[in-house]
Amino acid sequence: MLPAEPTREEVDASSGFVVLEFGAGWCGICQAAQPLIERALAARSDLQHLKIEDGRGKRLGRSFGVKLWPTLVFLEDGREVARIVRPRGDHELAEALAKLPRAGS
Repeated sequence: MLPAEPTREEVDASSGFVVLEFGAGWCGICQAAQPLIERALAARSDLQHLKIEDGRGKRLGRSFGVKLWPTLVFLEDGREVARIVRPRGDHELAEALAKLPRAGS
């Protein structure tokens, strides 16, 4: 998890492909989803994966309407193109990643 979360303005101004993963280190559902998430993102060196520690008082998660963990928000140039809440299988992640075309495509 990041020691300090980026601001919403920084996220909105980002360029390229970014996946924001909202969760908590102590969250059992987040921990169980890690192998699935890591496997799906491993083949995508063209995107930035930011693990955001979420919880009460965390502004970034609230600005994205995060209510359950883990929540993955897929961005292209700061614009949300897909979202997955509590991923259950490879197919969900593959569908979301398909909305982020590979560089040069």
